[in-house]
Amino acid sequence: MWSVSPYRALCCHHCASQKAACCSSARPCVGPGDFDEFTFNNKDVIIRSIAEDLRHSLPAGAMLNSEHLALQKLHEQTTPTVHIDAFLYDDDCIDTLCERGEMSRNYCLTCGSHRTAPLEFISHSFSLMEVKFLYQHVLPDLTGKVVVDVGSRLGAVLFGGYFYSSASQIYGVEMNTEFCQLQEAIVEKYQLFDRIKVLNADICTQASLLKNADVVIMNNVFEYFLDRSEQARDASDIFLSPQETRNLLMKMVPIIPEEEVLINRCWKFISENVRKKGSLLVTVPSLEKSLSELQVDIPLNKWVEAMPLHYDVFLEDADTEALEEICLYKIL
Repeated sequence: MWSVSPYRALCCHHCASQKAACCSSARPCVGPGDFDEFTFNNKDVIIRSIAEDLRHSLPAGAMLNSEHLALQKLHEQTTPTVHIDAFLYDDDCIDTLCERGEMSRNYCLTCGSHRTAPLEFISHSFSLMEVKFLYQHVLPDLTGKVVVDVGSRLGAVLFGGYFYSSASQIYGVEMNTEFCQLQEAIVEKYQLFDRIKVLNADICTQASLLKNADVVIMNNVFEYFLDRSEQARDASDIFLSPQETRNLLMKMVPIIPEEEVLINRCWKFISENVRKKGSLLVTVPSLEKSLSELQVDIPLNKWVEAMPLHYDVFLEDADTEALEEICLYKIL
């Protein structure tokens, strides 16, 4: 069971007005001269305290050894790439770590060391900025509504939904047991269990949950977090039974990589179960981009209607390019 560090944590969300004391041994990202954090509202303070708790419970890259496929994808990048969880590490935090020599934004083109050319940074989570934009500008008033985050990972969408929306129930569905334990530890510590529930499950076992959801959120879900054994099982379901069908298929259609087979199955399941008329689907990237290279028949014009978003209304220091990846659809 993963433990959650006590450093800089609030006792619970009822203590929002109290700023947690900094423990020098915790080595927080905020430097001694960075007092702008005190200008944030209480909800921001709690969210940042949660992020710091999670940072102390994870390796520097915020990736687990159990994330086999995600690690493999990271190693396959042609440009040296570093995983930095955007919810845990904002730009100021990364700058502080770089100043300490604990991280670098660059690498040497000749020997692979971190010196001269910019490194690529990727994240599997929304940043705090993106979470706030999601709940304050993308989604309408969620009073009495049910939100489902597919692939909740460290819970950024769950915790953001708790503090930045009035959603009555916020569900996170996550296959990785270790991530579920981390989320549940935060839920327990900050007493968020009245509205947040974490499910350690494959989303393809949660048809009822999807059918009843008012908002479904999918942030780059299927690209990195698929289990190899599940992929292999699904591939053999399609190609290896019975023998004569297998032979015919092998002659008639190209072999679909195991990974793509499972992604197709997942998207088909999502499209068949996210059907509540008028409910909302949030995706990163767009559905059109996600489905463009997949061999799956999902007629988007009969399933969803793309809703316009105004990305320039977010007044905080924003990465507009990141915000523009967020897409909103209404279920027809």
